[in-house]
Amino acid sequence: MTNQDAPRRRTLEDFRSYLLLLARMQSDPLPRNRIDPSDIVQQTMLEAHAKADQFHGDDSALAAWLRQALVNNLRDARRGLRREKRDIRREQPLADALAQSSARLEGMLAAVQSSPSQQAVRNEDLLRLADALTGLPEGQREAIVLHHLQGCSLTETARRLVRTDAAVAGLLHRGLKKLREVMAP
Repeated sequence: MTNQDAPRRRTLEDFRSYLLLLARMQSDPLPRNRIDPSDIVQQTMLEAHAKADQFHGDDSALAAWLRQALVNNLRDARRGLRREKRDIRREQPLADALAQSSARLEGMLAAVQSSPSQQAVRNEDLLRLADALTGLPEGQREAIVLHHLQGCSLTETARRLVRTDAAVAGLLHRGLKKLREVMAP
């Protein structure tokens, strides 16, 4: 196998949009002013860069390693918010929620693939999708994340975004149209 045949190894920065999307999917739009997903991703990237020499693995393992670091940083941020008003009944396993978000994101990609080369293609598509979502206007991105990735109904999405159902439907339509354009081969 020549170097040209070897799959391209991704850098940590290639995963920034993916992590940002996952962090946004775990953030309720209302307390965003208290926990900024960008700050959590930045902290995750700083830690990953500091520990990069400890990591040895392929792109799938790198994505999993970064997701776990993101889980830890999100958990720490949430604990900081609830230090004095902690209610164990309101806690949900953050790793499970992030894994569900990642699975929903992967579910937006058409095929389920299993060979190593097919997994590499799926990972590549997943990162392209995260980049494409990051490039959408905020309203369209939030509508798509809430409705398609978090599974909120149209009415619930509208309530969370403080918009009408018709406005959210328009955001979803325009956002998905733009995603199809960007993701087209």
